[in-house]
Amino acid sequence: MSRIGSWPISIPGNVEVNITQNNVVEVKGPKGELRQAVNPAIKIKIEDNTVYFERTSDKKRYKALHGLYRALVNNMINGVSEGYKRTLMVAGVGFKAQNNGQILELSIGYSHNIFLEIPKEIKIETVTERGKNPKIILESYDKQLLGQVVAKIKSLRKPEPYKGKGIYLEGEAIRRKAGKTAAAAK
Repeated sequence: MSRIGSWPISIPGNVEVNITQNNVVEVKGPKGELRQAVNPAIKIKIEDNTVYFERTSDKKRYKALHGLYRALVNNMINGVSEGYKRTLMVAGVGFKAQNNGQILELSIGYSHNIFLEIPKEIKIETVTERGKNPKIILESYDKQLLGQVVAKIKSLRKPEPYKGKGIYLEGEAIRRKAGKTAAAAK
């Protein structure tokens, strides 16, 4: 039995959840509006401000879908009510991050600056303090889109293990390696 899929989801007072005939879940809240198509093998019920998920078969595939769709709908409800926030650190000598509206400009050690257009669903802010690494703060109600954008930004300059230069999530542990040592005198 799917452990996650069997958990009910309570709906906050400021969130509205609807299920269309095509098995599409629509969630509206103060931060935004999201939609997710659900496999017809997963039945969704809304009773007393609580969402329940049931599967039609006990095959392994349907057990996996049961937990997946429950987690996706839970993320949608949390996103439109509270939102999600990710902070990226840009570490390296001379590395800079600036935003002009929804355009993120990164100077991360390449010959040219990188300009990245951020989707309008994501609110972006860059913070540069003297003596500290620049920060990129991303906020959104859509957890999937936020994760994709964070992964794209991180892929532009992955943290390297010798000096720790690169783009990484705040609080993320970077595995460091020791550099070369001088040869022993004979």
